Amino acid sequence: MTKVIFMGTPDFACSILKTLIDDSYNVVAVVTQPDKKVGRQQKITFSPIKNMAIEYNIPVLQPISIKEDYADILSYEPDLIVTCAYGQIVPVAVLNAPKYGCVNVHASLLPRLRGGAPIHKSIMYGEEKTGVTLMYMVKRMDAGDMLAKREVVISDTDTVGTLHDKLAALGAELVHEELPRLLRGELTPVPQNEEEATFAYNVSKEEEFVSFEADLQTTYNHIRSLIPWPVSYGIIGGKKMKFWSVSKGKVTNDDVASGTITAFEDNALKVKAGEGYIYLHEIQMEGKSRMSAKDFMNGAGKNYIGMKFEKSM
Repeated sequence: MTKVIFMGTPDFACSILKTLIDDSYNVVAVVTQPDKKVGRQQKITFSPIKNMAIEYNIPVLQPISIKEDYADILSYEPDLIVTCAYGQIVPVAVLNAPKYGCVNVHASLLPRLRGGAPIHKSIMYGEEKTGVTLMYMVKRMDAGDMLAKREVVISDTDTVGTLHDKLAALGAELVHEELPRLLRGELTPVPQNEEEATFAYNVSKEEEFVSFEADLQTTYNHIRSLIPWPVSYGIIGGKKMKFWSVSKGKVTNDDVASGTITAFEDNALKVKAGEGYIYLHEIQMEGKSRMSAKDFMNGAGKNYIGMKFEKSM
């Protein structure tokens, strides 16, 4: 039976590992990132993939640096390695070891959006569609030959959370349908067009800040691309306000300055953004819990009408 090693870390990768298990692949080991200390109490936390591996009694390997520590992986003599959002650069010695190669499930339509945050950036950059790509792994990031794709339209109400779930399900479908074809030699690798490559690097701290100075659609895309993680924010009255739920208003022709909270309307804070308005339905003030805009208005929120978000951090 084909021996498979799976390499992944976050929730998104769980749908791929679960598919391998449900489809009765011989998953001999799982490789995931080292445990992390989380929160003020520095509690040791396992990755979602490690938790799933434990549930199914699959051995877990957690090299601190896979570039230097991969002997245990090779000792399993895998016939195939499947990766998804693992989080480290896999060395060539590992990539070349399996009989059927090392394949990756990437959450974009390659060569677009190579990198660690393709779901966030597909919304942030205003992409009309995205998807998942099954590809061979090579030394360069997400640059290997493509084997199969599935695509999905990005709706105007998608957040990174909703799109994440759509793509996780699509990735599972891709693996279920295409991996058997790969093992039978029925898939033809297609090189990526380097001229069409774009990049989706991890979200920076600077990208979490919203100024409302851009046009309406760009600002709307920016905010929803970070819901529910890591969550964007603006600064108003010297305090951070995080944006947990938003919608987009119509284009207007008024001369209100961008970033101004003009009213409480439709159970939301109405904020001028470019040529239109953003409606903030759920917010979180610095040092406070998440709350609806209505609850905010029943307290300190009424003092913010007429105030303006700052242009810079």
